[in-house]
Amino acid sequence: MTQSKRETERKYEPPPGGAAGLPDLTGVGPVASVTAGGPEELDAVYHDTADLRLARSSVTLRRRTGGPDAGWHLKLPLTGDSREEVWAPLSDDVPGSLRELTLSRTRGAGLRPVVRVRSTRTVRRLRDAEGRVLAELSLDEVRADAAVSGGGRAAWAELEVELADGVHAGLLDAIEKKLRKKGAVRAASPSKLARALRETGTAPEPAPAPGVVAGSAGAYVLAYVAEQAGRLVSLDPAARRDLPDAVHQMRVTCRRLRGCLRSYRSVLDRRATDPLRAELRWLAGELGVARDHEVLGERIGAALAGLPDELVLGPVAARLRVWEVSRGGEARSRVREALAAPRYLRLLDALDALAGQPPLRAKAAGKPARTMARAVLKEYARLATRMDRASGRPSGRSRETGLHEARKAAKGLRYAAEVARPVLGEPVARLGGRAKAVQQLLGEHQDAVVAQETLRGLAVAAHAAGEQAFTWGLLHGLERAGAEARRRELAEVWRAASDPALRVPLDR
Repeated sequence: MTQSKRETERKYEPPPGGAAGLPDLTGVGPVASVTAGGPEELDAVYHDTADLRLARSSVTLRRRTGGPDAGWHLKLPLTGDSREEVWAPLSDDVPGSLRELTLSRTRGAGLRPVVRVRSTRTVRRLRDAEGRVLAELSLDEVRADAAVSGGGRAAWAELEVELADGVHAGLLDAIEKKLRKKGAVRAASPSKLARALRETGTAPEPAPAPGVVAGSAGAYVLAYVAEQAGRLVSLDPAARRDLPDAVHQMRVTCRRLRGCLRSYRSVLDRRATDPLRAELRWLAGELGVARDHEVLGERIGAALAGLPDELVLGPVAARLRVWEVSRGGEARSRVREALAAPRYLRLLDALDALAGQPPLRAKAAGKPARTMARAVLKEYARLATRMDRASGRPSGRSRETGLHEARKAAKGLRYAAEVARPVLGEPVARLGGRAKAVQQLLGEHQDAVVAQETLRGLAVAAHAAGEQAFTWGLLHGLERAGAEARRRELAEVWRAASDPALRVPLDR
């Protein structure tokens, strides 16, 4: 059993005088009173791999006794001052559920104790006029001991302010203003673990930088690859728990990486990147089953809900629900199996290797503007060719396939422009924005095409069961009309995207 929560906190070096030097925070924002709690003795043993893979990615895993939330705590980085904390009950070894959530970072390497941190904590709770806790201010006297050979000991004092759930982050700023007036300053380390590792002499060594010329095309492309690869790793724990939008975002990240590696073959040798693209395509395909099913179910459900009651004949909602549950379970199983596969972990290792030892081509060392503009324009030409082919095909499946291929080309242009934006600025951003508009319209068209196929299948199943198929046919007709409407809109959207003026700043 695990539980998770979002925590938002800041750490400080305490003001001179320790607890006696803390300001009275009554009246700061909605704080109406401050209550003190007795001292707590906390004992935490932090676990990591031998080469500190969790610490390198700002993740902490600890077994803590003492305090109101004794147990195993896995803390995953979010944005700003926030992290997600996943809790599991106390046990002698790392719980399997938490091992699984660290797998994208550990890659299966063993976890062991790396440092022990003991704290004597005094807590002040900041409450509003109704007595509800808004935040906790904790003053910790910390003692750290390395759990690996060659490490030392350290001690320090630390002040922490943590917001309660649902409290606006602006309260942190107001509290910090009062603390700074008393001499408190932001802590240099983001966590107790980071400081303990540093001060006991067991901090991870920085990863060696690849031999890439700063400001070159290679540097920009590799920065994008590293960013997206890191995002893939970060999304993994949420995707494993089927949190909202996580699987979709992971799939989009795979597509961004694939697009970048294809578009910038002049920078990175395709003999190394083509196998990676194939593996990214596999992963995106496994993730896509769940996402496509979810979107399709929501689409059909919304259309059904929009029909007048007199047009809903037979157990339509019940049949749709059975379809959603049965197919959805299969799709989620595929996601779990893919993320548990050695093939997936090898892909993550390969992305790390690409960033650490990039297969650079000659143009990687040159000035980036020309190289990246050519890559973007090549993707535009690919899209234009596919749009011409699709428009020349007769109506029916052949044209639908052509438009789907054009949609994929629009994504390629959009992602190539995304990589180039730090170099080429607003002109490439405008072109990428127009490509996105084409992609989205073609995506709506494709969703309507896929929905028609699913609705036909549901209608056949209903008819075979002796049920009315009228409503399924009606929904099919609405989707068909919607697909045709999107196709008619395409001419205008493509006209805007293919405006030669968009490409003039790049074609120099």
